[in-house]
Amino acid sequence: MTSMLATDGYKFSMAEAGWPLRRETFYYSHRKGGAQLLPFDVGAELKRILPVGTPADYAWLQANEYEMGGGFKAAITQHEVVIRALPKLSVFYDREPLFSVTGSSALVSWLEPLLLQWSFRIQVATLARFSPDTLAEAVKVVTCERQRELVLQTLDAVGVKAPPVAVDSEGYVQRVSARVEELAQIVGDPKRLFEVGLRAASCLEQHRLALEGCKQAGLTRTSSVLGARELSMVPVGTMGHEHVQRYGSDDAAFRAMSERRPQRSSYLLDTFDTIGSGLPAALALIAERRGAGDSIRYDSGDKEVQYAFACQRARELGITPVQILEDGFDAKQTRRFEELRLKEGVAPTHQVYGYGGYLVASTSGTPLTRDRVAAVYKLSQTGARATMKFANEAGSGKQSVPGRPVLFRRDQPGGTGPVGIVGQEGEQPPSGYFLLTGNAEGRPAPLAEAARASGLAFSEATTALMAACRKAAFG
Repeated sequence: MTSMLATDGYKFSMAEAGWPLRRETFYYSHRKGGAQLLPFDVGAELKRILPVGTPADYAWLQANEYEMGGGFKAAITQHEVVIRALPKLSVFYDREPLFSVTGSSALVSWLEPLLLQWSFRIQVATLARFSPDTLAEAVKVVTCERQRELVLQTLDAVGVKAPPVAVDSEGYVQRVSARVEELAQIVGDPKRLFEVGLRAASCLEQHRLALEGCKQAGLTRTSSVLGARELSMVPVGTMGHEHVQRYGSDDAAFRAMSERRPQRSSYLLDTFDTIGSGLPAALALIAERRGAGDSIRYDSGDKEVQYAFACQRARELGITPVQILEDGFDAKQTRRFEELRLKEGVAPTHQVYGYGGYLVASTSGTPLTRDRVAAVYKLSQTGARATMKFANEAGSGKQSVPGRPVLFRRDQPGGTGPVGIVGQEGEQPPSGYFLLTGNAEGRPAPLAEAARASGLAFSEATTALMAACRKAAFG
């Protein structure tokens, strides 16, 4: 079991502003990386990390603006989940669902950052079997003893002898600290920075080291609730895409957050369309709640265009929302948006920056990061309704899959058609395919097939759900 605090802060605020006991499905996939190998039993691993909360945990949350109600406490305690997963040692491809988890909303949502950390182990296994000549270089230096253990356990699971693996915790902490110092110099004050890299780490131990480096350089806010408590930092986070998907519209989701929690709200703009719906809904609500200190948070898409639009519209409304900039930000992007801030006349206190992989992963000494494969864990069904994230980027790979997805695999090596088809639970596989998800026999694709994937395809049922979700979102 794992401490209930070992997740991101916005999981707690979304549970209180949502339906913590509603039955929901999330699924995990990698958006890129090509053929990859799953080295462990998903069900067994997931059950090991289910959360346990104590009265002291709930008291600490309450003292830090995350007071939790009875629905959340019941969901976290029940531990009732249904896991549908590819069998151990399966080969999978870009955007194929490795597994899904169905259960109470608060519980299956809580899992996200810890499940995304699994991408490190998957990448180690993939190199070991598909690119063994590159393995030693990729794992020669890691950040902590736990990350080293994960390398050794993974290689043992796939039957590959481990190369030497060194641990450089001190160097890692100093590299993280140096990056924070550079960013603080750019923006003028480390209070304008916060850390959001729990899901970019390989394990909790690595992330704690990263937070130690952040704190040394004056950064005091983090999305990691457990890290915040352990290191006397401030937990932060209000809203993710899943919250907007639950409500089906930006306006409804934003109002739920502001009307069900007394704290300030941060409105995530890009779940459907940043300029078409996200920004107008957020700015209109901020105008209604003048003085509440609410913020807007950018994510995908052309953020410079979005930022200019937001600044102009805010001036027209006579409001000054706090602007939160994340999603792959580094020193170069920070300098650019500080230039734009000066141009638009935004006060320093009204523009802050969040950093994940730039602080936690790219300083780690290994190229095997979450960003390398774009690992995601997305809400696909809330109650009886299928849902999708669109994120302004049709065709970019950032659109998610709705429903309760399963994977159909091509039955014959060298056959025609896509290697895999994303279907729905209960749907029959098309001719020439079998159900790989949950298949007790395994039947993973032969390694010889790994380089011949012909792209992602969707079944009739999945295609129909995608069309219904698009119609509901855009008319």
